Amino acid sequence: MASYLASQVSDVSHREVAGPLLDGQGASGVVVRRGVVLASWGQPEREEMAYSATKSVLSLVAGLAFDDGLLRLDEPVCRSVDLPQFGDPHGRKITWRHLLDQTSMWEGELWGKPTWIDAQSSREGTESAGGTPGSGWAYNDVRVNLTALALTVLFRQPLPEVLHERIMEPIGSSSSWSWHGYVDSAVELDDRRVSVVSGGAHWGGGLWVSALDLARIGQLCLQSGQWSERQLLSARWIEEMWRPCPVKPNYGLSWWLNDHLTVWPEAPSSGRCARGNGGGHLLWVDPARQLVVSSRWGAEVESLLAEVSRAVKPLLSA
Repeated sequence: MASYLASQVSDVSHREVAGPLLDGQGASGVVVRRGVVLASWGQPEREEMAYSATKSVLSLVAGLAFDDGLLRLDEPVCRSVDLPQFGDPHGRKITWRHLLDQTSMWEGELWGKPTWIDAQSSREGTESAGGTPGSGWAYNDVRVNLTALALTVLFRQPLPEVLHERIMEPIGSSSSWSWHGYVDSAVELDDRRVSVVSGGAHWGGGLWVSALDLARIGQLCLQSGQWSERQLLSARWIEEMWRPCPVKPNYGLSWWLNDHLTVWPEAPSSGRCARGNGGGHLLWVDPARQLVVSSRWGAEVESLLAEVSRAVKPLLSA
Protein backbone atom coordinates (compact mmCIF):
# COMPACT_ATOMS: atom_id res chain seq x y z
CA MET A 1 0.00 0.00 0.00
CA ALA A 2 2.86 2.40 0.73
CA SER A 3 4.23 2.09 -2.80
CA TYR A 4 0.73 2.28 -4.27
CA LEU A 5 -0.04 5.55 -2.46
CA ALA A 6 3.31 6.99 -3.51
CA SER A 7 2.41 6.34 -7.14
CA GLN A 8 -1.10 7.79 -6.80
CA VAL A 9 -0.60 10.93 -4.74
CA SER A 10 0.29 13.92 -6.90
CA ASP A 11 1.53 16.03 -4.00
CA VAL A 12 5.20 15.38 -4.60
CA SER A 13 6.38 17.71 -1.83
CA HIS A 14 4.21 16.08 0.85
CA ARG A 15 3.94 12.40 0.03
CA GLU A 16 4.93 11.33 3.53
CA VAL A 17 2.39 8.85 4.89
CA ALA A 18 1.03 10.13 8.20
CA GLY A 19 -1.38 7.34 9.12
CA PRO A 20 -1.50 3.53 9.20
CA LEU A 21 -1.86 1.50 6.00
CA LEU A 22 -3.61 -1.75 5.12
CA ASP A 23 -2.41 -3.72 2.13
CA GLY A 24 -5.09 -4.41 -0.48
CA GLN A 25 -6.17 -8.00 -1.11
CA GLY A 26 -7.96 -7.75 -4.46
CA ALA A 27 -11.41 -7.14 -5.90
CA SER A 28 -14.47 -7.92 -3.82
CA GLY A 29 -18.01 -6.69 -3.39
CA VAL A 30 -21.72 -7.31 -3.05
CA VAL A 31 -24.96 -6.43 -4.81
CA VAL A 32 -27.94 -5.96 -2.49
CA ARG A 33 -31.59 -5.37 -3.40
CA ARG A 34 -34.28 -4.72 -0.81
CA GLY A 35 -31.85 -5.84 1.87
CA VAL A 36 -31.08 -9.20 0.23
CA VAL A 37 -27.62 -10.05 -1.13
CA LEU A 38 -28.12 -11.01 -4.78
CA ALA A 39 -24.48 -11.48 -5.70
CA SER A 40 -21.00 -11.33 -4.20
CA TRP A 41 -17.43 -11.78 -5.36
CA GLY A 42 -13.99 -12.02 -3.80
CA GLN A 43 -14.03 -11.83 -0.02
CA PRO A 44 -16.73 -9.27 0.82
CA GLU A 45 -16.29 -9.90 4.56
CA ARG A 46 -12.65 -8.73 4.48
CA GLU A 47 -11.91 -5.13 5.45
CA GLU A 48 -10.14 -2.81 3.03
CA MET A 49 -9.16 0.84 3.16
CA ALA A 50 -12.20 2.84 2.05
CA TYR A 51 -10.20 5.81 0.73
CA SER A 52 -12.47 8.83 0.18
CA ALA A 53 -15.64 6.82 0.70
CA THR A 54 -14.75 7.64 4.32
CA LYS A 55 -15.94 11.22 3.66
CA SER A 56 -19.51 10.03 3.17
CA VAL A 57 -19.41 8.09 6.45
CA LEU A 58 -18.11 11.24 8.15
CA SER A 59 -21.24 12.96 6.83
CA LEU A 60 -23.39 10.34 8.55
CA VAL A 61 -21.67 11.15 11.85
CA ALA A 62 -22.40 14.83 11.22
CA GLY A 63 -26.02 13.79 10.73
CA LEU A 64 -26.10 12.38 14.24
CA ALA A 65 -24.95 15.75 15.57
CA PHE A 66 -27.61 17.43 13.43
CA ASP A 67 -30.31 15.15 14.81
CA ASP A 68 -29.07 15.78 18.36
CA GLY A 69 -29.38 19.54 17.84
CA LEU A 70 -25.63 20.03 18.23
CA LEU A 71 -25.21 21.68 14.84
CA ARG A 72 -27.22 23.67 12.36
CA LEU A 73 -26.08 23.33 8.78
CA ASP A 74 -26.13 27.01 7.90
CA GLU A 75 -24.81 28.27 11.21
CA PRO A 76 -21.11 29.25 11.53
CA VAL A 77 -19.03 26.46 13.03
CA CYS A 78 -17.46 28.92 15.49
CA ARG A 79 -20.77 29.16 17.35
CA SER A 80 -20.58 25.53 18.46
CA VAL A 81 -16.85 24.70 18.62
CA ASP A 82 -13.88 26.70 19.84
CA LEU A 83 -11.00 26.11 17.44
CA PRO A 84 -8.44 28.62 16.13
CA GLN A 85 -9.15 27.57 12.52
CA PHE A 86 -12.54 29.28 12.82
CA GLY A 87 -11.33 32.34 14.69
CA ASP A 88 -10.18 34.68 11.90
CA PRO A 89 -12.52 36.70 9.62
CA HIS A 90 -12.65 33.93 7.00
CA GLY A 91 -13.03 31.12 9.51
CA ARG A 92 -15.91 32.83 11.29
CA LYS A 93 -17.95 32.71 8.07
CA ILE A 94 -17.53 28.95 7.57
CA THR A 95 -20.73 27.01 8.25
CA TRP A 96 -21.15 23.28 8.80
CA ARG A 97 -22.64 23.05 5.31
CA HIS A 98 -19.50 24.63 3.86
CA LEU A 99 -17.37 22.00 5.60
CA LEU A 100 -19.51 19.08 4.48
CA ASP A 101 -20.04 20.11 0.84
CA GLN A 102 -16.37 21.11 0.47
CA THR A 103 -16.95 24.79 -0.17
CA SER A 104 -15.26 26.20 2.96
CA MET A 105 -12.29 27.62 0.99
CA TRP A 106 -10.33 27.41 4.24
CA GLU A 107 -6.58 27.84 3.90
CA GLY A 108 -4.14 26.61 6.52
CA GLU A 109 -2.23 23.61 7.79
CA LEU A 110 -3.47 20.66 9.81
CA TRP A 111 -1.45 17.70 11.07
CA GLY A 112 1.55 18.84 9.03
CA LYS A 113 -0.36 18.99 5.73
CA PRO A 114 -1.17 22.44 4.25
CA THR A 115 -4.31 22.83 2.14
CA TRP A 116 -2.42 24.11 -0.89
CA ILE A 117 -0.50 20.86 -1.45
CA ASP A 118 -3.61 18.77 -2.18
CA ALA A 119 -3.38 18.62 -5.97
CA GLN A 120 -6.87 17.17 -6.36
CA SER A 121 -8.30 20.52 -5.20
CA SER A 122 -7.78 22.14 -8.58
CA ARG A 123 -8.43 19.20 -10.89
CA GLU A 124 -12.01 20.25 -11.75
CA GLY A 125 -11.45 24.00 -11.97
CA THR A 126 -14.10 24.89 -9.40
CA GLU A 127 -11.73 26.18 -6.70
CA SER A 128 -12.23 29.86 -5.83
CA ALA A 129 -8.74 30.98 -4.83
CA GLY A 130 -9.04 33.49 -2.00
CA GLY A 131 -12.82 33.37 -2.25
CA THR A 132 -15.34 33.51 0.54
CA PRO A 133 -16.90 30.31 1.97
CA GLY A 134 -19.46 28.96 -0.46
CA SER A 135 -17.95 30.68 -3.52
CA GLY A 136 -16.13 27.64 -4.88
CA TRP A 137 -15.74 23.88 -4.52
CA ALA A 138 -12.55 21.91 -3.97
CA TYR A 139 -11.99 18.24 -3.17
CA ASN A 140 -9.48 18.78 -0.40
CA ASP A 141 -8.50 16.15 2.18
CA VAL A 142 -6.97 18.69 4.56
CA ARG A 143 -10.27 20.55 4.78
CA VAL A 144 -12.13 17.27 5.30
CA ASN A 145 -9.75 16.49 8.15
CA LEU A 146 -10.71 19.87 9.61
CA THR A 147 -14.33 18.70 9.48
CA ALA A 148 -13.38 15.58 11.42
CA LEU A 149 -11.57 17.72 13.99
CA ALA A 150 -14.57 20.04 14.39
CA LEU A 151 -16.96 17.10 14.84
CA THR A 152 -14.65 15.49 17.40
CA VAL A 153 -14.66 18.69 19.44
CA LEU A 154 -18.44 18.96 19.03
CA PHE A 155 -19.08 15.41 20.29
CA ARG A 156 -16.17 15.58 22.76
CA GLN A 157 -15.33 11.96 22.05
CA PRO A 158 -13.59 9.98 19.27
CA LEU A 159 -15.74 9.70 16.15
CA PRO A 160 -15.22 5.89 15.87
CA GLU A 161 -16.96 5.55 19.24
CA VAL A 162 -19.88 7.64 18.00
CA LEU A 163 -20.12 5.65 14.77
CA HIS A 164 -19.95 2.33 16.64
CA GLU A 165 -22.58 3.20 19.25
CA ARG A 166 -25.05 5.00 17.03
CA ILE A 167 -24.76 3.28 13.65
CA MET A 168 -22.47 0.27 13.23
CA GLU A 169 -23.66 -1.75 16.21
CA PRO A 170 -27.39 -1.13 15.57
CA ILE A 171 -27.10 -2.20 11.91
CA GLY A 172 -25.35 -5.43 12.89
CA SER A 173 -21.94 -4.73 11.41
CA SER A 174 -18.99 -7.00 12.03
CA SER A 175 -16.31 -6.14 14.56
CA SER A 176 -13.57 -5.95 11.93
CA TRP A 177 -14.02 -2.32 10.85
CA SER A 178 -11.86 0.47 12.23
CA TRP A 179 -11.28 4.17 11.64
CA HIS A 180 -7.84 5.77 11.83
CA GLY A 181 -6.21 9.17 11.88
CA TYR A 182 -2.57 10.20 11.66
CA VAL A 183 0.24 9.69 14.13
CA ASP A 184 -0.15 13.21 15.51
CA SER A 185 -3.84 13.90 14.84
CA ALA A 186 -5.30 14.50 18.29
CA VAL A 187 -6.94 17.23 20.33
CA GLU A 188 -7.05 17.99 24.06
CA LEU A 189 -10.62 17.67 25.36
CA ASP A 190 -11.62 17.78 29.01
CA ASP A 191 -8.06 17.12 30.16
CA ARG A 192 -7.57 14.09 27.91
CA ARG A 193 -5.97 13.57 24.53
CA VAL A 194 -8.54 12.44 21.97
CA SER A 195 -7.55 10.97 18.60
CA VAL A 196 -8.96 12.60 15.48
CA VAL A 197 -9.65 10.40 12.44
CA SER A 198 -8.96 11.34 8.83
CA GLY A 199 -11.60 11.67 6.14
CA GLY A 200 -9.67 9.73 3.50
CA ALA A 201 -6.51 7.76 2.81
CA HIS A 202 -4.54 10.37 0.89
CA TRP A 203 -1.79 10.09 3.52
CA GLY A 204 -2.95 6.87 5.17
CA GLY A 205 -5.59 6.23 7.80
CA GLY A 206 -9.30 6.59 7.10
CA LEU A 207 -12.03 3.99 7.41
CA TRP A 208 -11.15 0.29 7.03
CA VAL A 209 -14.32 -1.67 6.39
CA SER A 210 -15.65 -4.76 4.64
CA ALA A 211 -17.85 -4.61 1.54
CA LEU A 212 -20.68 -6.18 3.55
CA ASP A 213 -20.49 -3.59 6.32
CA LEU A 214 -20.27 -0.80 3.76
CA ALA A 215 -23.37 -2.23 2.08
CA ARG A 216 -25.17 -2.14 5.43
CA ILE A 217 -24.38 1.58 5.64
CA GLY A 218 -25.79 2.01 2.14
CA GLN A 219 -28.92 0.10 3.10
CA LEU A 220 -29.39 2.41 6.09
CA CYS A 221 -29.31 5.41 3.75
CA LEU A 222 -31.68 3.66 1.34
CA GLN A 223 -34.12 3.17 4.22
CA SER A 224 -34.03 6.89 5.07
CA GLY A 225 -32.06 6.26 8.25
CA GLN A 226 -34.35 3.55 9.64
CA TRP A 227 -33.19 0.09 10.72
CA SER A 228 -35.39 -2.58 12.33
CA GLU A 229 -37.99 -0.14 13.61
CA ARG A 230 -35.30 2.25 14.90
CA GLN A 231 -34.67 5.67 13.37
CA LEU A 232 -30.88 5.84 13.61
CA LEU A 233 -30.66 8.93 11.38
CA SER A 234 -33.44 11.30 10.43
CA ALA A 235 -34.91 11.16 6.95
CA ARG A 236 -34.32 14.91 6.89
CA TRP A 237 -30.57 14.34 7.13
CA ILE A 238 -30.56 11.85 4.26
CA GLU A 239 -32.40 14.45 2.19
CA GLU A 240 -29.81 17.09 3.11
CA MET A 241 -26.92 14.75 2.25
CA TRP A 242 -28.33 14.26 -1.21
CA ARG A 243 -29.25 17.90 -1.87
CA PRO A 244 -27.06 19.34 -4.70
CA CYS A 245 -24.41 21.87 -3.75
CA PRO A 246 -25.12 25.22 -5.50
CA VAL A 247 -21.59 25.51 -6.91
CA LYS A 248 -21.14 21.76 -7.52
CA PRO A 249 -24.48 20.19 -8.54
CA ASN A 250 -23.15 16.62 -8.65
CA TYR A 251 -22.07 16.78 -5.01
CA GLY A 252 -24.10 16.91 -1.81
CA LEU A 253 -22.91 16.74 1.79
CA SER A 254 -19.86 14.58 1.01
CA TRP A 255 -21.86 12.29 -1.31
CA TRP A 256 -21.68 12.20 -5.10
CA LEU A 257 -24.96 12.64 -7.02
CA ASN A 258 -25.49 11.22 -10.49
CA ASP A 259 -28.58 13.32 -11.28
CA HIS A 260 -27.04 14.80 -14.45
CA LEU A 261 -25.03 11.68 -15.37
CA THR A 262 -21.75 13.48 -14.69
CA VAL A 263 -20.36 11.08 -12.08
CA TRP A 264 -21.06 7.81 -13.93
CA PRO A 265 -22.59 8.63 -17.37
CA GLU A 266 -23.60 5.03 -18.08
CA ALA A 267 -25.26 4.49 -14.69
CA PRO A 268 -28.78 5.64 -13.69
CA SER A 269 -29.35 9.27 -12.71
CA SER A 270 -31.10 8.08 -9.54
CA GLY A 271 -27.84 6.85 -8.01
CA ARG A 272 -25.88 8.43 -5.14
CA CYS A 273 -22.47 7.22 -4.10
CA ALA A 274 -19.57 7.31 -1.72
CA ARG A 275 -16.43 6.79 -3.74
CA GLY A 276 -12.69 6.76 -3.29
CA ASN A 277 -9.52 5.96 -5.19
CA GLY A 278 -11.00 7.15 -8.47
CA GLY A 279 -14.11 5.03 -7.94
CA GLY A 280 -12.12 1.84 -7.34
CA HIS A 281 -13.66 1.83 -3.87
CA LEU A 282 -17.39 2.49 -4.12
CA LEU A 283 -20.69 2.42 -2.30
CA TRP A 284 -23.58 2.95 -4.74
CA VAL A 285 -27.12 3.60 -3.50
CA ASP A 286 -30.04 3.74 -5.95
CA PRO A 287 -33.40 4.48 -4.26
CA ALA A 288 -35.32 3.98 -7.53
CA ARG A 289 -34.24 0.34 -7.62
CA GLN A 290 -33.83 -0.25 -3.89
CA LEU A 291 -30.30 -1.22 -4.88
CA VAL A 292 -26.96 -1.10 -3.09
CA VAL A 293 -23.63 -2.00 -4.69
CA SER A 294 -20.44 -2.14 -2.63
CA SER A 295 -17.23 -2.65 -4.60
CA ARG A 296 -13.51 -2.52 -3.73
CA TRP A 297 -10.59 -2.51 -6.15
CA GLY A 298 -13.03 -2.45 -9.06
CA ALA A 299 -11.39 -1.91 -12.45
CA GLU A 300 -14.55 -1.27 -14.51
CA VAL A 301 -16.97 0.12 -11.95
CA GLU A 302 -19.10 2.08 -14.39
CA SER A 303 -19.72 -1.06 -16.45
CA LEU A 304 -20.65 -2.93 -13.27
CA LEU A 305 -23.19 -0.27 -12.30
CA ALA A 306 -24.62 -0.08 -15.81
CA GLU A 307 -25.03 -3.86 -16.20
CA VAL A 308 -26.53 -4.41 -12.77
CA SER A 309 -28.90 -1.47 -13.21
CA ARG A 310 -30.11 -2.82 -16.55
CA ALA A 311 -30.87 -6.13 -14.88
CA VAL A 312 -32.71 -4.55 -11.95
CA LYS A 313 -35.68 -2.49 -13.13
CA PRO A 314 -36.85 0.62 -11.25
CA LEU A 315 -39.66 -0.25 -8.83
CA LEU A 316 -42.24 1.97 -10.52
CA SER A 317 -41.84 0.10 -13.82
CA ALA A 318 -41.28 -3.37 -12.35
